[in-house]
Amino acid sequence: MGGVLIGSSIIGFVILIGYFVERFGIVGAGAGRILNRMAFFVATPSLLFTVLSHADVSVLFSEFLVAIVCTIVVGVFIYLVLARLFFRTPLAETVLGASSATYVNANNIGLPVAIYVLGSAQYVAPVLLLQLVILAPAILAVLDMATRGRASFVSIVTQPFRNPMILGSLAGVLVAAFGITVPAPILAPFELIGGAAIPLVLLSFGMSLHGQRLLKAGTGRKQVVAATLIKVVLMPTIAFLFGHFIFDLDGAELFAVVAVSALPTAQNIFNFASRYDRAIVVTRDTVLLTTILSMPALLVIAALLA
Repeated sequence: MGGVLIGSSIIGFVILIGYFVERFGIVGAGAGRILNRMAFFVATPSLLFTVLSHADVSVLFSEFLVAIVCTIVVGVFIYLVLARLFFRTPLAETVLGASSATYVNANNIGLPVAIYVLGSAQYVAPVLLLQLVILAPAILAVLDMATRGRASFVSIVTQPFRNPMILGSLAGVLVAAFGITVPAPILAPFELIGGAAIPLVLLSFGMSLHGQRLLKAGTGRKQVVAATLIKVVLMPTIAFLFGHFIFDLDGAELFAVVAVSALPTAQNIFNFASRYDRAIVVTRDTVLLTTILSMPALLVIAALLA
């Protein structure tokens, strides 16, 4: 239980600091967007490179990860059906809504939960790799295409080479896959800059909350409620069904696949939305609600399956 409380408390406290920074005008108008851009273009790519350069790429082929992938696919499908029937949002907003419903916070709160509740970070590493190497590039490619107003094969193919977050992720995976040892003097600056990524994202997220009202009418609250219910309620349920009945997982692995699926929406989705200026309120409210509700959800899961 301690990991759930620790992870949530850390995230909540830093977000609260960001809120008060904006509330009292400590850094001036527009500082939140500047922090967000610093995170997107500089700090997060450095963090991704350093994390993935030490990862075990073999975890990408585990049954645990396959169960997670199936859960994500079903979650995305459910959101797309709801969007088609009730929301009728443009492509970029639909993609960000589906991502809010399924893209888990595997880093900020996932690692503390994995270490203190599940007993090992090995259960979060596969999800982190999946999201950074496959899902994030796919999301960003669609957002690039949607915001440019036209589809270009060349643009889609070259998109990974134009996005710093994807470049950082791919570089880290290549280093890990080929067993390359990066000299400490070269790696140290990336570790130093990457250490600022999570605080920057959380602070900018907290700053964006000032002057805003949660689930305000006319800001896409139907999408927020749908994404939140899928993330906090349906995703863990679907993960249990796949893990138990399809992949025959039990014990620690079944508990892990359900707990990881119940993690809140990652702040990266808000980061993406801010970068492309689409669905900012929807992603912000979903991140906030799922972060609040995921703690009791994880406590229930731990009580039932731990």
